[in-house]
Amino acid sequence: MAAPFNFGQLTFLKALTEALFHGAEMKITADQVVANIATLFGKVGGTKLDEIRLSLTGTEIVLGPMFAEASVATRAERIRNRLQNSQIDLFQDMARLRGIIYACYYGHWMPGDQDANANNPVHKQIGFTLPKHRVRGPGELAITRVDGREIDDAHILDAATLADEYDVVVVGSGAGGAVAAYHVAARGYKVLIVEAGPFYPSPRIDHHELDMVANLFKHGALQTSTDRDFVVFQGRCVGGSSTINNGICLRVNEPGRTHPDAVDILAKWASIGAPVDKAAFHASYDAIAARLGIGMAEPRSGRHNGPHLTNGWRAYAAASTEPGEKRAVADWFAKNFGPPNTPNACAYCGYCNAGCPYGRRMGMAQTYLPDACRDHDARILPGTKAERIVWQTSIDGRREAEAVKLILPDGSERLVRTRVGVVVAAGTIASSKFLDRSDIGGTGYQVSLNIASPVVALMPPGVGGNAWDEDQMTSYVDCGDFLLESHFQPPMAMASLMPGWFADHAARMKNFGRVHSAGILFPADRRGQVKDGKLRFKLDNDEDLPLLRRAMATLTKVHFAAGALECYPALTKGQVVTPGMDIDDFFEDAIREADDATLSSSHPHGGNAINEDPQYGVVDPECRVHGTTNVLVTDASVFPTCIRVNAQWTTMAMAHYATARSDPFR
Repeated sequence: MAAPFNFGQLTFLKALTEALFHGAEMKITADQVVANIATLFGKVGGTKLDEIRLSLTGTEIVLGPMFAEASVATRAERIRNRLQNSQIDLFQDMARLRGIIYACYYGHWMPGDQDANANNPVHKQIGFTLPKHRVRGPGELAITRVDGREIDDAHILDAATLADEYDVVVVGSGAGGAVAAYHVAARGYKVLIVEAGPFYPSPRIDHHELDMVANLFKHGALQTSTDRDFVVFQGRCVGGSSTINNGICLRVNEPGRTHPDAVDILAKWASIGAPVDKAAFHASYDAIAARLGIGMAEPRSGRHNGPHLTNGWRAYAAASTEPGEKRAVADWFAKNFGPPNTPNACAYCGYCNAGCPYGRRMGMAQTYLPDACRDHDARILPGTKAERIVWQTSIDGRREAEAVKLILPDGSERLVRTRVGVVVAAGTIASSKFLDRSDIGGTGYQVSLNIASPVVALMPPGVGGNAWDEDQMTSYVDCGDFLLESHFQPPMAMASLMPGWFADHAARMKNFGRVHSAGILFPADRRGQVKDGKLRFKLDNDEDLPLLRRAMATLTKVHFAAGALECYPALTKGQVVTPGMDIDDFFEDAIREADDATLSSSHPHGGNAINEDPQYGVVDPECRVHGTTNVLVTDASVFPTCIRVNAQWTTMAMAHYATARSDPFR
């Protein structure tokens, strides 16, 4: 494999790294950080490697001539003036390089396992202990592996064992694909599940964050919208995003767990021509819950950061005069990490987003996929791109899927015939691209995102405990038009989202054991489009930006109500908020456009919406592609509007709704 960067790019990366740590102590060298960056992008490759090469060239030009030869102080000053404090969109985009460099410092991993990293110098610098070396007392779960849940290697295909014909080809193995594949296979159909990403069972996963991100996430967790305002996190492995998410399971409009003023999602769908049988849909939620053992997160699993949010909210709401805030719901998440209160429950190691090495996550690769393979003879083909559907004309004149063209890991092409039909469930972006390549019109329109942005809080010494020694996300507050969600990340991920530059960033990371964190989540309804294979997405200046400011201000006030000394909202410039400030005015001034904040989403949905009228949707209310006889879409791309809560459970319920009630191919 060719080196990802040339000598000049490596030299510039080293100079940039030294400048970003100006005034801060480094426990590994700048050369080691650059080696980590090169390793990451060497594994990610593709368009993301091309993009960062271009970004490096542009950033070097922006930072001025002879940047690498200037003193570190001079380099830092140029970065401060031209990147950190810039309002130019292009320069703000370039400033996101800081997150990559900080991630590749704090994500440093010494060769070997956890024992080999017991004295990892970066971990010691911030007071972090790897899970294996944490001391657990009475009543705590040991951080050990649970065996017996994984997919059998014999059920994983390659080019040599791939047959020429199957009854049903399922494109995608995540929340929508796995559930659909199981129910279709249970009807006696011979099912092939095609997954673009690799097969990574739990025993292959470890706590080397950089390695896991490169192997388990689409584009190495660096997938962005076209203007780079949003990072869009999606899994790209067998099991999809259920392998690397936080297991959050929220229903739409669940009584007692949803704000009473929240939009009635299913009623809204019905009003725009996308009716869903409410009773049947909630029965699908129930069926998923039974299989996955969904239950409330255990308090011990979120003992520090979880109650920080809910206690802070109650203190804040008690003083509020806003009726909507009085009606807000603050509670623990329901999760598929368990089942809870059993010996096999989540051991709250804090590495959810890097994959669970312990087999305790009840993701698709531990439930529906092994079930489909073991009990109903489905098979999985990883590392393979589904290029397009090959059509024939049915007796009634509609299009009928005859075969699926595949591109195998070695680049060769293979046509697999389908006797019965095709299920598309590769996720909002990939499903839209696949359907478009298959000559389905109108795909990729009106994509919605749940937009997330964090606020980190510094707590007094000895207050609250180590938030890194627990499950990453355990509690939430539903405020009606937005949610607040507790979260904390292991070192690499936390460094990439931690606001601040230079010594300020380093000082905040040294307080790793004293910071608590939460994020906002608000719905950006039908703002995006998948065009030319990429997601275009723009917030509405009149609706979305005011909501973003209000949500960030509210969360900051909640942190202070919980006792925080200062807060670090995820703003490009890295500003600090203190209790004496006018917080509403601060955010009004600080966020003028989306580029001013660090925004992300793990929940893209829409693009191939349900609608009775083919003029307004890609699939009908049974999730069948309009104008076809035998092609279903069963992932979040069929959601007609933004569902405003975490999408995992609803995606699974939709796949169950579409395939479990009756045979979808008859």
